[in-house]
Amino acid sequence: MIRHALAIAAKDLRIELRVREVVPTMTLFGALVAVLSSISLFVDEETGRKVAPGILWIAIAFSGTLGLSRTWGREREEGALRAVLLSRASPASIFFGKGLGALVFVLITELVVAPIVAILLHAPVLEHFFPFAALVLLGTIGFVAAGTLFGALVARTRARDLLLAVVLYPLVSPALLCGTVATRDLLGGTPVSQLYDWFRMLAIFDLVFIGGGVALLGVLLSE
Repeated sequence: MIRHALAIAAKDLRIELRVREVVPTMTLFGALVAVLSSISLFVDEETGRKVAPGILWIAIAFSGTLGLSRTWGREREEGALRAVLLSRASPASIFFGKGLGALVFVLITELVVAPIVAILLHAPVLEHFFPFAALVLLGTIGFVAAGTLFGALVARTRARDLLLAVVLYPLVSPALLCGTVATRDLLGGTPVSQLYDWFRMLAIFDLVFIGGGVALLGVLLSE
């Protein structure tokens, strides 16, 4: 299963390296959200610390949706998904492979967007780098797992970009809220020891959607 999942993820990464379609679009969109938000708000250092987490997670959610929709759209072109399903790869392997590829795309976007938010909104990210990175990673894993699962559901529809957002955002809103509040408290100076409950909630959310993806992807892909 691991070998098949890595093969599927490597296939998505090779395609992206050749066409350079998903990551530049996601990065540009996320950076645009951060820049426009910083311009529209007159912020000092104190206000910036308060609004930066919300802007960061909004940029991650919106840009991530673009990438998740496009990765499944590629599989629908030229009958590629049917070929994958006819291979020896199990639905769990497909889920992990597609999710791993999408996770790399979103993490690359975050590597660009997070410094922009930190600089423009005076967020002290470097002072809390490791707990900040852990929060973003946990929130991203759950978001990508849910997006991979429901991206398979709406990939066959014509309005898949809009439909994915309609289906996905209500389901991932608990993770986005946890990530936003925890990041706000962290950048505001709250000790990491008081944020463990947020870390646990994000980890539980990740496990639920990873387990749901493994169990349900085969049903969603059946025709």
